[in-house]
Amino acid sequence: MKFTEGYWLTKQGYTLNYPKECRDYQIDEDSLTLYLPYKKIEQRGDTLNIGMTTLKLESPQEDIIKVQLIHHDVNDLTPDFNLNNQQPQIEILDETDSLIFRSGNISAQVAKTGAFQLDFFGQDRLLTSSKPQAQAEISGIDGKHYMREQLSLDPYEYVYGMGERFTAFTKNGQTVDIWNEDGGTGSEKAYKNIPFYLTNKGYGVFVNHPENVSFEVASENVSRTQFSVEGEKLEYYIIYGPTMKEVLQKYTDLTGKPALPPAWSFGLWLSTSFTTDYSEETVMKFINEMQMREIPFDVFHFDCFWMKEFEWCGFEWDRKMFPDPQGLLQKIHDKGLKICVWINPYIGQKATAFKECKEKGYFLKKADGNVWQWDLWQAGQGIIDFTNPEARAWYKEELRKLVNMGVDSFKTDFGERIPTDAVYYDGSDPVKMHNYYAYLYNEVVFELLEEIKGEGNAVVFARSASVGSQKFPVHWGGDNLSVYSSMAESLRGGLSFVMSGFGFWSHDIGGFEENASEDIYKRWTQFGLLSTHSRYHGNIEYRVPWNFGEEAAAVTQKFSSLKNSLMPYIYKEAVVTSKTGVPLMRPLVMEFEGDYTVHTIDKQYMFGENLMVAPIFNETGNVQFYLPAGSWTDFLTNKQYSGAAWYQENYDYFHLPLLAKENSLIVVGNDETTASYDYGKDITVHAFEITEKVSTTVCDNTGKLIGEITIEPTTDSYSVESKNLENVTVIFRNKKLPSMQQHALGSLYRT
Repeated sequence: MKFTEGYWLTKQGYTLNYPKECRDYQIDEDSLTLYLPYKKIEQRGDTLNIGMTTLKLESPQEDIIKVQLIHHDVNDLTPDFNLNNQQPQIEILDETDSLIFRSGNISAQVAKTGAFQLDFFGQDRLLTSSKPQAQAEISGIDGKHYMREQLSLDPYEYVYGMGERFTAFTKNGQTVDIWNEDGGTGSEKAYKNIPFYLTNKGYGVFVNHPENVSFEVASENVSRTQFSVEGEKLEYYIIYGPTMKEVLQKYTDLTGKPALPPAWSFGLWLSTSFTTDYSEETVMKFINEMQMREIPFDVFHFDCFWMKEFEWCGFEWDRKMFPDPQGLLQKIHDKGLKICVWINPYIGQKATAFKECKEKGYFLKKADGNVWQWDLWQAGQGIIDFTNPEARAWYKEELRKLVNMGVDSFKTDFGERIPTDAVYYDGSDPVKMHNYYAYLYNEVVFELLEEIKGEGNAVVFARSASVGSQKFPVHWGGDNLSVYSSMAESLRGGLSFVMSGFGFWSHDIGGFEENASEDIYKRWTQFGLLSTHSRYHGNIEYRVPWNFGEEAAAVTQKFSSLKNSLMPYIYKEAVVTSKTGVPLMRPLVMEFEGDYTVHTIDKQYMFGENLMVAPIFNETGNVQFYLPAGSWTDFLTNKQYSGAAWYQENYDYFHLPLLAKENSLIVVGNDETTASYDYGKDITVHAFEITEKVSTTVCDNTGKLIGEITIEPTTDSYSVESKNLENVTVIFRNKKLPSMQQHALGSLYRT
């Protein structure tokens, strides 16, 4: 939210009060409190008739500083984000001229005299500052109050994150409102808004408010990132890395780690699509055709019309189209597949469940006690109140019935259209609940799946999210268009999303809206099957491969098989993501921070630590991509490149840039028909330009470590060692093998 007119003037109708000096302070065992009047105190009379900000510094974890700005100490309203607070060792120094608050390698420093300024240092390197007149208490003629902070940016600094945002990858120059909305993938609106950003300077900022946080990123003041909230308090955290990966590790230490999805969920998902006609006959026809063509897939998804029209989401199958749903689900399981069904947290008035929920008080209410209803999406729909324990239990029981029938996962759609004038069971502030609702909704569904199937076996396919929702993967990018610009904006959104603490991400292959061309279907298939999770889905047409030509079916077969063969590598990386919070798909800047060229690249990404993907966003097959320093090898063609350079190539539909960096060990499995198999049996290790001792681990399909492979160059060959693994084949993908090694490219070594 903007409060000024250019650099000098305040907007009409607003009054801004700035902390002028540190007048007093208080040191406690684990906190430092500063008292900051809105006027420089020259005489005793100056202490009258003015306001003051109370600024408190604490630390929830090492390398994180919590900052509270309090104008009036009003009662905090629920809900609050679930944060993992520890008790780190704190050091507070009361020096002659300054006060220093230190937690691990981050410190905050403020001068005792002179104009108020708060500086943050990481290992004694200045990270950012709250400069004079950056903090403000603001009142408007409408009677509303706001608290504002501005943190400095240096001329080479870029800002990333803030959720799944489809605007430019670097957020400099943008206005960002943290407010979940169903806005598609082509505007400033976003389904998943996260009040957290990180920069290429080695720190992140988390604003601890579930309600709307308004960011002005190098916009209202072009050398600062500004954020403000309505009310009398503002709380934020400065998180020191010093690397981006370390920032995300510490942010997810605070807000929660991504759960490890089950291995089968990484396989291809095939959907009925949305408004298409489908029945048991249609479903089985699609499944049989996929398997007859030997196109690997692991999950079949039923979208909305598994239920009757006007009765979403009443959890009852449309018996006219599916007379024996349990029998159908058993048939699908007999085909070796998992099953997902679509749900949302809204119940149409026509559904049988509506009456029960109304009578028992499970819906959000209006101030007069009536159910909060509207006709947007479903006629007369009510919205489940997940702050009511009985409503949560009822919702879980309805899902349990479906799981007992044979459902393995749920697509948790919607959760963004949440009213701000509703009454909640627990008295929560409806404005704060607007974003936070997405967390509660997906938490309930994920908990139910985990209760029944056990830890490591739960997965949802969610559209909305809030802080902490990374604990309930997977999330997909929402309603995109079947055009190349939308394919690119989907990737931009995904890269912003994973820079916001989320480990796993997907998107509708081919686009959701409109009819997809054969060309874009094939190009998007390449991209989709080199994402963490892969789903064909659409609105008005079936997204089965053969509908887009025989070549499309062959492309799907190739890239689905490729992804399955890469699962030992992918799942090992997924385990790392679940433990650290570092995303499996990640922008190049996260892996190569020292290369300033990659800091704005948003049309390539790393797929785990060792593989780079550059999707093709045009019908010509041309693609321009950048490779950081080092030696790179195309995984599909074995063509080699030297890094620190741009390249332009042309590819057919069976190839795209999939590049392995030097000193990489990519473990490939022996089964291309499914994503979940024995990753330790008869594996092949692709070794790329090994110039130093390197190791990689192998996990089983539950994420348990089962073995390790180490390769080290020797004078005239290589030393290969495997632990707890049998029948390991090593393929060396070298430009030139050592002179004494008389083997052609691709020679096999067996341990």
